[in-house]
Amino acid sequence: MLGTIKASRFLALGLAATAAGGIPAIGAPPQPAAQKAGHAHPTEGPHHGTLIELGKKDYHAEVVHDEAADRVTVYLLDGAAKEAVAIDGKQLTLNLLVGGKPQQFPLDAQPLATDPAGKCSAFGSSSATISKALHAKGTTGRLNVTVAGKVYVGKLGGHTHPHPH
Repeated sequence: MLGTIKASRFLALGLAATAAGGIPAIGAPPQPAAQKAGHAHPTEGPHHGTLIELGKKDYHAEVVHDEAADRVTVYLLDGAAKEAVAIDGKQLTLNLLVGGKPQQFPLDAQPLATDPAGKCSAFGSSSATISKALHAKGTTGRLNVTVAGKVYVGKLGGHTHPHPH
């Protein structure tokens, strides 16, 4: 179960990624699906991480913060937050404002077995510095991801990991 998200406190990730534009090719990410009225908003990703809404539920990013391993992984997901969405790119950059100071962290592509060749839906890094920054009080920022040629911006509130209740 996710921890409480406080509206006054946003943790942000600036992720720079590129994606192929134009006519979708084989293996291209799915186009955003129109959301039905009354569609239930997912509260947790398939990896039990915190969800970031991208667009109007066009896509989601799931942030999994494993404090014990000092590991952060960002998974790109479809609008229902169930299926992986692979994009072009070998690295994303995590931009955080920690204690009023900007910090950048590279997240390397970690393709899943189901990702098409040359594309990736998971990006991560192991670093005590990243883990500490994500957990620091007052950390802020944004998540910027390019999927199929369109830039999506999302905000993440509270911590980047669920707490068991």
